[in-house]
Amino acid sequence: MTRSSTVSAVAVAMTAAVLLAGCASGPRGGRDGAPSNPPSGLSRTPDAEPRVETIRGTHGTSKPYTVLGRSYVPIADDRSFKETGLASWYGSKFHSQSTASGEPYDMYAMTAAHKTLPLPSYVRVRNPANGREAIVRVNDRGPFHDDRVIDLSYAAAAKLDLLRGVAPVEIERITNQEIQAGTWRSVDVPAVFTSPVVSSPRAEVAELPMMQPLAPVASSAPTGPTAPTADAPPGMSTAGFWVQLGAFSQRDGAIAFQQRMTTAMPQLAANLNVFSEGNTHRVQAGPYASRDTARSTAEQVRNDLQLAPIIVERR
Repeated sequence: MTRSSTVSAVAVAMTAAVLLAGCASGPRGGRDGAPSNPPSGLSRTPDAEPRVETIRGTHGTSKPYTVLGRSYVPIADDRSFKETGLASWYGSKFHSQSTASGEPYDMYAMTAAHKTLPLPSYVRVRNPANGREAIVRVNDRGPFHDDRVIDLSYAAAAKLDLLRGVAPVEIERITNQEIQAGTWRSVDVPAVFTSPVVSSPRAEVAELPMMQPLAPVASSAPTGPTAPTADAPPGMSTAGFWVQLGAFSQRDGAIAFQQRMTTAMPQLAANLNVFSEGNTHRVQAGPYASRDTARSTAEQVRNDLQLAPIIVERR
């Protein structure tokens, strides 16, 4: 392929013949790739705005189909859905072509392809290597590789810092019920970063610059997002391994999240801090003397709270 990160995504109608015609494979001239002159600021593209859209039952885009000898049965109801696996992206070859939903593919819009989610669906995609999140509208089918769970538009991949290659992601569907109730907004969406948070998109541990921590908020503190916090005592050592639970563009959001974590896991209360650097505010637990100890805490957080923390090192 023209890039290691390009994908065999499918921008197709719902018949198998057209699905196969949409595969990004074949001779070099027909392969997918990045646009020759992409617009600036793609990493700041606004998320797709979830809205209630009709699920078409067992007809149309929810009809079972077969591609490359494999059969797929799309979800035809408003269920929750979580999945982890590899994400890829598709770009200029499919730009303006028809997607499985019949809409033209726009590589600069926040969209994606999935094998079985209802079309359309709204999905929160998280890159666990750097904490970035994006909300995309699933309007296409693919990717038809066993090891890949979602094909992102070029813009969505740029926002998540995934243009350099296929990489692990976590996805969660936002249901129509959650959209109607507005509860999908109750989860503070992490910051939109304009540069990578960690030095390597696949590194579990990466060095971060020293940043001034804010003291943990006690569980008895006010629960509103504007509850005050005091600076940590001078001389507090931040060297060691930290478990990052979330990153936010607003300090109030980070503080509110810190309070919720204090309530949800009281055993972490004394270790929780908010580190602020510019417009990025990270909620982290630590420091831990060893990577193994930090990893054990991260696993506990993952199991108890269904979060996907990452481990960072401060020196």
